[in-house]
Amino acid sequence: MEFLNTDVAGAWLIEPAPHQDARGRFMRAWCQREFAEHQIDFVPLQSNLALSKLRGTLRGLHYQVAPSLEAKLVRCTRGAVFDLVLDLRRDSQTYLRWYGANLSADNGRMLYVPEGCAHGCQSLEENTEILYMASAYYAPSEARGARHDDRAFAISWPLEVASISDQDRNWPLWNPT
Repeated sequence: MEFLNTDVAGAWLIEPAPHQDARGRFMRAWCQREFAEHQIDFVPLQSNLALSKLRGTLRGLHYQVAPSLEAKLVRCTRGAVFDLVLDLRRDSQTYLRWYGANLSADNGRMLYVPEGCAHGCQSLEENTEILYMASAYYAPSEARGARHDDRAFAISWPLEVASISDQDRNWPLWNPT
């Protein structure tokens, strides 16, 4: 795996190093040793799948607060997605900065989202599926969200939003206090 820096401190775009032959391809999806070599302390406790039927479906921006802070490792297992990390850590040098990348089943890329950052994605194809591992269990009482269209973030989503949940549409605007 190749770990590439992003515009968000502690977030990584991870390029696979696939082995390909006549049978197809094989690539590592996660390796604690390789993550530790990049000073990433990530131990998955939960794995989740999300299927977006429509192109343009937007999910997020989601995060959890203490004591259930979570990091995520996101990959696309079918179709393609624009995946995004947003830094909401007030003490971070990249506070309110975001980074987005295209993940697809074909390119095998992964995005590592550190604790304190929000995660969101938009499907670029119909029937797109993402798989992500989280370092904490889902805790409804600590679950939070940020608006995908909040001017405080100035996120450039690649497509018009075709589908979004009521919850994600109605997160409050960001209040830095």
